[in-house]
Amino acid sequence: MSAGMMRWQTVLLFSLLRLGVLRGQVSYSVPEEMKSGSVIGKIAHDLGLGVDRLKSGKARIYTGNTEEYVELNRERGVLNVKQRIDRETLCGQTMPCALHFQIILENPMEFYTVTVEITDINDNPPTFERGEMKYEISESALIGARFVLEKAIDDDVGVNGLSSYTLKPNDNFVLKTTSRVDGTKHAEMVLQKPLDREKNEHLSLTLTALDGGEPQLTGTMQIIITVLDVNDNPPVCSKPEYKVSVTENAPAGTIITTVKASDKDKGNNGKIMYTIPKSAAASLFQINSEDGVLTLNGNIDYEKRRIYELDIQVSDQGGLSDACKVIVDVTDMNDNPPSINVMSKSTALPENAKPGTVVTMLNIQDPDSNENGRVMCVLSENSAFSIKTSTNNFFTVVTEGELDREKASEYNVTVTCSDEGVPSLSSSVTLTLQISDVNDNAPVFKQSSYEAYIVENNTPGLSIFTITATDADWNQNARVSYILMDSGLNGVPISSYVSVSADSGVIHAVRSFDYEQIKDFQFRIRAQDGGSPPLSSNVTVKILIQDQNDNPPQVLYPVQTGGSMVAEMVPRSADVGYLVTKVVAVDVDSGQNAWLSYKLQKATDRALFEVGLQNGEIRTIRQVTDKDAVKQRLTVIVEDNGQPSRSASVIVNVAVADSFPEVLSEFSEFPHDKEYNDNLTFYLVLALAVVSFLFITCLVVIISVKIYRWRQSRILYHSSLPVIPYYPPRYSDTLGTGTLPHVYNYDVCRTTDSRKSDNKFGGGGIQNVLIMDPNSSGTMQRIQSEKSILDEPDSPVEQKPPNNDWRFTQGQRPGPSGATGGPEVAMGTGPWPQPPTEAEQLQALMAAANEVSEATATLGPGTMGLSTRYSPQFTLQHVPDYRQNVYIPGSTATLTSNPQQQQATAQQATQQALPPPQASAQAEPPKAAQTPASKKKSTKKEKK
Repeated sequence: MSAGMMRWQTVLLFSLLRLGVLRGQVSYSVPEEMKSGSVIGKIAHDLGLGVDRLKSGKARIYTGNTEEYVELNRERGVLNVKQRIDRETLCGQTMPCALHFQIILENPMEFYTVTVEITDINDNPPTFERGEMKYEISESALIGARFVLEKAIDDDVGVNGLSSYTLKPNDNFVLKTTSRVDGTKHAEMVLQKPLDREKNEHLSLTLTALDGGEPQLTGTMQIIITVLDVNDNPPVCSKPEYKVSVTENAPAGTIITTVKASDKDKGNNGKIMYTIPKSAAASLFQINSEDGVLTLNGNIDYEKRRIYELDIQVSDQGGLSDACKVIVDVTDMNDNPPSINVMSKSTALPENAKPGTVVTMLNIQDPDSNENGRVMCVLSENSAFSIKTSTNNFFTVVTEGELDREKASEYNVTVTCSDEGVPSLSSSVTLTLQISDVNDNAPVFKQSSYEAYIVENNTPGLSIFTITATDADWNQNARVSYILMDSGLNGVPISSYVSVSADSGVIHAVRSFDYEQIKDFQFRIRAQDGGSPPLSSNVTVKILIQDQNDNPPQVLYPVQTGGSMVAEMVPRSADVGYLVTKVVAVDVDSGQNAWLSYKLQKATDRALFEVGLQNGEIRTIRQVTDKDAVKQRLTVIVEDNGQPSRSASVIVNVAVADSFPEVLSEFSEFPHDKEYNDNLTFYLVLALAVVSFLFITCLVVIISVKIYRWRQSRILYHSSLPVIPYYPPRYSDTLGTGTLPHVYNYDVCRTTDSRKSDNKFGGGGIQNVLIMDPNSSGTMQRIQSEKSILDEPDSPVEQKPPNNDWRFTQGQRPGPSGATGGPEVAMGTGPWPQPPTEAEQLQALMAAANEVSEATATLGPGTMGLSTRYSPQFTLQHVPDYRQNVYIPGSTATLTSNPQQQQATAQQATQQALPPPQASAQAEPPKAAQTPASKKKSTKKEKK
């Protein structure tokens, strides 16, 4: 392309001629021949969409089955040219030329119609199909004679299309341009000056076609004109008519005759040319244009045409001519076999048709003449049919024997007809006769009975089995329907168990079967055809239920009861292999689903017992010793052999003891035990982590408290503040009979099944409890009753049972003047510490006074160190006087509120033993109560 055209395309590339958005439709206009990757338009902006919407919606271009010229850049939200667009290739002469496609988005689904109009650029010059045209014009041509010139073709449209023509030189001819209705321009060459062969025998003209584009493009064609000599003598035929004969089916190229003619002119004007004008017979004959030899060019048929008349035209080069006639007579040959025509035919012959029934009527035609047209017909060997002649050239095919559609559903009857010509010609036709069905066969099952299997616990509607019956008949007579015959099973209609599809014979399960309830059943199905009257047959179907491992094992022994406890007793003298008990379980399944195996899952002592894998017998695997615990809990798992296997568990309580009372004492609280969780390891690890955390927390708190107390004691030790026997607010009166720490009061609240719960004890509070009411028996009984709760076997803080010599005598019991305790104290089972000495009692009193001094050191004026939640008016006068009638546990001494007695007691305690402030005496914690079991253990230890 020229530089000017490139500049023009560059201007069009960056200009959008038209842009419009209306109801989801966008239109663009771009010139053709744009480079690949050129931007057509910002489609995201024009559609009012964001680039993110194009990405999330997976925008794509849908063009149908057409080629894609435009691509979508989702990253930039623009349309680019995918490949070079040639408007002429795409649309040809159609205007306007446009590309239509849709942009589809998802989530939600949307689509927009985009139209890209392709505008034309002047990139194609006008062209002629031929580079030159030749004309032979007689020198006697008249002025004004017109000669049509070939039109130029310009692929461009509009102003870039064909605009005009020019003809140079134009001495003898002038160019005339006409515009037609379709918009095309045609050029004609008009003779305006006579030709003279003697002056110029050949003329060469140049026809130029111009378009209207910018820059203007052109195309040229050369016109070669030969001036002919004037011919004034026409040629003359030697005879006006020629007669010849030829046999039909003569081969092509056979010479028929030769036509002669003469011309008095000389040169080209005397040269003669022979031609046959176009006609129906002209294609069968051919004449040599130079010598006039007439030959056969095709096949001639006597039966189609017997005489041909040909017009032969004789002309010279000057355009003068003459004509003559050739008559061709065709003779007959036996070249046609007989033609068999089926006049009437039975499309369907019933199989019960009687012999002699007319099946087909035939008409035989032979276009040959005389002996060549005489015909005889015969049938192929077939005993069921025969052929008979009725009149000339008419034949009938009739039945001879009985027909059976099940043996032969159709017959192919071949009719052969031959003429009497030499050589004889023949033809044949095969007649296909369909035998229509009669319902004479009942449905037949492949088997006399069927067996089908189905696994129990099936889903209702499941396909069990398919039965098939065949019927030798056809169509409606062979259409088999399956019917479930009425019967009952255990008093229930069989239709409530199974159903059968009438068309396919598929047997479906109506309900879910249970092998344990029903193992097999049978029923009958009738197969009935669709004939009239219908024929039927019956078959028996047996359904076998297959077992599935859907039942877990059931433990028969030991019986698990919720209210009472059953334990097996093993004497301590039991030897290895001693049969403790036998776990008896059954599985209602069958086969390997009912094979049971026994495993020991958990045990108090795994080294003591084992369970038989097959028989479930629990035996000892070592000698029972006195160290073995009396209470033994075994968890036995019973598994079946199904896939997947099912299991059941049973807890066997074993008592290792020699006497029944010992068993009762040990198992008195056993029924309240809860079953341990299967994830025992997880809970053990969790408990260990919690205990570790609590231990570290307590350790840090104790160390902090010790440091704090040490610092306070050092301050009080060097201070001159008086010691005020005041008890800190963490002590509270319990029923007006004593003091208990808040921590103790709150944390001992337990449920009936809280033996595995954690309990918190205030150590310091327990050590410094002083009973301050003369009637202290109620308080002591309450303390003992609460302590009995803490003495449960599985309590987190267990205490060793005290020895018998730790018990107090009646005179040593706490209370006013040795008051008698409650029933528990009277029975001698209450856990009490050794009676302290007088020095230890005074040390405990001084320790309490020191704690009061520590608390008093932090007091503000009139507040005694109480929390800020108390009002400032709360002074010492509001504090109850706990200094009256203070009793020390384990002693009969009574501390009164007499100042003299207090002073004397304080002096005596100071003289005996005055402990340093940081080393306060700690009372020994009480020990757990002794149970009957612990008594027996201690007795056995003493015997050993």
